[in-house]
Amino acid sequence: MSPLKFTVNGQPVATEVEPQRLLVDLLRGPLALTGTHVGCDTSQCGACTVLIDGQAVKSCSVLALQVQGCSVTTVEGLAQNGVLHPLQDAFIACHGLQCGFCTPGMIMAAAALLQTEAQPSDEQIAQALEGNLCRCTGYVNIVAAVREAAQRLQGAAA
Repeated sequence: MSPLKFTVNGQPVATEVEPQRLLVDLLRGPLALTGTHVGCDTSQCGACTVLIDGQAVKSCSVLALQVQGCSVTTVEGLAQNGVLHPLQDAFIACHGLQCGFCTPGMIMAAAALLQTEAQPSDEQIAQALEGNLCRCTGYVNIVAAVREAAQRLQGAAA
């Protein structure tokens, strides 16, 4: 076992993990953050996407020890004080989800994009989401949801 200290959703975590433990397994297991989904176990689907120091990363391809000293944000960490993040709200409003399995990963990939690109084009949105697979929606509503969230975030910043 190796000591691990990092921040998840703004809260400090100090634990011990086996060197081979994946971040996704730590999040879903002992930390009970089950919004991060395990889909393919091969980093193909993106359902496990989280933010590590603001960058979208597939947590099934990261060893837990690699986040030593880092800040990790999961989909649960986007809502503040019981209020959904504009991305979460826009996915609902724009019907950007059906079964919901891919949704947390899509939202986290979009969150990373919107941190660097306030008004992304549809091409930029598609590029940011290209590592995330959805088998239900056809992506049209997902792109619309990201576009809507960008507008809401701009309105909130004004």
